[in-house]
Amino acid sequence: MFNLLEKWLAAHQISEPLINLTVHGAMWLTVILATLLAARVFNRFLIPLVEKGVHRSSNRWDDTLVKHKFFRRVGAAVPLIAAIIIIDLLFPDRPATAEIIRRLVLVFLVLMGVRIFNSFLNAALQVYNSSTIAEDLPLRGYVQVFNIFLWVMAAIFAAALLADRSPWGIMSVLGGLTAVLLLIFKDTILGFVASLQISANNMVRIGDWIEMPDFGADGDVFDVSIHTVKVRNWDKTITTIPTYALVSHSFKNWRGMQESGGRRIKRAVYIDMNSIRFCDEEMLARFGKFEVLKDYLAAKQAEIDKYNREHNCDLDSCQVNGRRQTNIGVFRAYLLATLRNNPKINQEMTFLVRHLDPTPQGLPVEIYVFSKDQVWANYEAIQADIFDHVLAALPVFDLRVFQYPSGHDLAGLNRGLQEAD
Repeated sequence: MFNLLEKWLAAHQISEPLINLTVHGAMWLTVILATLLAARVFNRFLIPLVEKGVHRSSNRWDDTLVKHKFFRRVGAAVPLIAAIIIIDLLFPDRPATAEIIRRLVLVFLVLMGVRIFNSFLNAALQVYNSSTIAEDLPLRGYVQVFNIFLWVMAAIFAAALLADRSPWGIMSVLGGLTAVLLLIFKDTILGFVASLQISANNMVRIGDWIEMPDFGADGDVFDVSIHTVKVRNWDKTITTIPTYALVSHSFKNWRGMQESGGRRIKRAVYIDMNSIRFCDEEMLARFGKFEVLKDYLAAKQAEIDKYNREHNCDLDSCQVNGRRQTNIGVFRAYLLATLRNNPKINQEMTFLVRHLDPTPQGLPVEIYVFSKDQVWANYEAIQADIFDHVLAALPVFDLRVFQYPSGHDLAGLNRGLQEAD
C-alpha cells in the first residue's frame, strides 16, 4: 500500500525528501488510527459488556476490579498488542521503521502493563482492608512499596527498549548512583522500614486511639501507608503523621485501655481541713442510719472499743486519747461501699479511695477506679454521676469542699461588715 503511495508521488514529480516524509507520516498515521480504532471498539462495546456481566455476578471482588478500572486498562492494552502484530504486515519492506514503531509501542505496553497490575493490586488491597485481619496487619505500605518498585523497573525496561540495550546494563549503571537514589527515596525508605517495625511490633493498627502531642494528634487511626499515618482527631480534623515519626517519637496508644475491659477514673475532691473532726455519739447515730455503712460502723466501733479497753485509754479527759472514728474516715468508707455497689464500675481492676498529700487547697480525697464502659460519652457520664453524688453527700458528713472565695462571697462579707458598723 505504501509502495503504491510512493510511486504515485514520484509520478507527480514530488521531491524525494517530501516523498519519504509523506510515506513515513502515512505509516505513523495508519498505526495510530488502527490503534485508536481498536481501542474505540474495545472501550465502546466489549468492556461495557464485561463490566455489566461483572455487576450482575454475586461476587464482590470483581466489582472492586471495575471500580479500579482494571478491565478498562486491559482493554486499552489490547490495541497495543494488536499494533505490534500488524506492524510487520504494514511495513514488510521497511524493517527500520517497523522496529522504531515496535519499540515505542512496547514502551507504551510496558507502562500500561504496570497500570493494569497496579489496578489489580489496589483492588486486592481494598478487598483485604474490608476483612478483620487488616486491622491487625495493614498491607497498604507494602503495596505502595511494590508499586514504586514496579514503576522503577518499568522505567528501566522502557529505557532499555528505546536504547536497544540490556536492562541489566542500565541497572548496573544505576547501581553507581546509589547515593543519589538513597537521597531521592529517603522518605520512602524510612517509611518502609518504619512500616516493617510498626507491623512487627504491633505498635499501631487501624482503629487505634493514639495521642501524639508533638504533631497535634489525638484520635483514631484510619489510614496507615508507607509515607503517612492519618489520624481523625476528636474535633473531626485530620492530622497526618510521617510513618517513621511513630518509631522515632513517643506516642500514647490507648488500645491497652480498650482491651483491658475498663477505663480509668482518677479524680480528687478537695476537703476543707477545718471541717474534719472526731465523730461524737450523735454523728455516729446519724451515720448508722445509712444502709451501706451499718455493718462497717458496727465492726469499726467494736474494733476501736476493744483497742481502747486493752490500752486503758482515758477517753473522757481528752479527745485524742485512744482511737476514735472521724467524719472523713466514715466518708471514705461510704465512698468505698457506694462504689462497690455501682454496677458500672469494674470490680476486678484497681479500686482505691485514698488521701493524697495535703495542699493549701485542702485535703485531696482521690477516687481511683475503672469504669466498665469505655465509650467516651458514657465514661464521662459515669464519672460525672459519681462526683455529683460525692459533692452532694459531703455536707451530710459535716464536711465542706474547698473552693476559692468568689465575688458573691466577698460581696456577702462586705455586707456583713457594713451591717456590723
